[in-house]
Amino acid sequence: MQTRNLGRSGLRVSAVGLGCNNFGQRTDLETSRKVIHKAIDLGITLFDTADIYAGMGGSETVLGEVLGDRRKDIVLATKYCKPMSNDGSKQGASRRYIMSAVEASLKRLKTDYIDLYQQHDYDALTPIEETLRTLDDLVRQGKVRYIGNSNFPAWRIAEAEMAARQMGVAPFVSCQDEYSLVVRDIEKDLLPAAQHFNLGLLPFFPLANGLLTGKYKPGSEPPADSRFAKAPALRDRSATPRNQAIVEKLDAFVKARGHTLLELAFSWLAARPQVSSVIAGATRVEQIEQNVKAAEWKLTAEEMAEIDTITLG
Repeated sequence: MQTRNLGRSGLRVSAVGLGCNNFGQRTDLETSRKVIHKAIDLGITLFDTADIYAGMGGSETVLGEVLGDRRKDIVLATKYCKPMSNDGSKQGASRRYIMSAVEASLKRLKTDYIDLYQQHDYDALTPIEETLRTLDDLVRQGKVRYIGNSNFPAWRIAEAEMAARQMGVAPFVSCQDEYSLVVRDIEKDLLPAAQHFNLGLLPFFPLANGLLTGKYKPGSEPPADSRFAKAPALRDRSATPRNQAIVEKLDAFVKARGHTLLELAFSWLAARPQVSSVIAGATRVEQIEQNVKAAEWKLTAEEMAEIDTITLG
């Protein structure tokens, strides 16, 4: 497994990361245990979760139960900011909330430090200076090693960078955003901002909710046990006529070269600027093995240009 620096930081992460939102939700404890240990065995070091995953705390709890002595072998990333209560009292990026949220995550994860603590969304109600000062305190205390953001607009990333420089506090070293062969919106503003400030990009939904796995065929009903069958809203969001037309062309592209859509989805992202690790979930051991192998295709400049023609028109 290839490892890369997370942006400008010295933190090294595996080129393929494990998204942990399935644990405690779509996979039970024993299945989660098998997936987690297989991922570590195959060289995956970045494990990405969030406090809200699996019904507010479920994913972190599973990781805390399963990791044990292997905690030291991974880069453990989690997030705060999104609602952790139904009444709106537990959310955001204020000093008061972050200080309680981090302690709750540490307790669920059964660890005394978080490698990468990420703000899950921008909080318009809290000055970024207050948030960064709080996170810097956590870094100084050793409870957090590095900090990152997710779902920030490009201008908010620039605002946070300038504030961190002026205050002399720990800056964000990463950004986690949706990015795939069929969702390239971040290339307009956010990706240039990440490049300018050298943030490590952690793409989520690399398979466009499963559209890029190759198992969904245009005009056919999705398999009964698939994500699209169980969540029609995801299907409607990802399997648009535009996206399906792109996937058909990409399918021909990979078949002509003896590869699969899954391999293209991972390898293309791994070759993109600023990408430190491609975050993908898994509900089975076999999926972990496929994901790790999928990122090994070394695309040529000519192939990357052809992919641009297909996906950008």
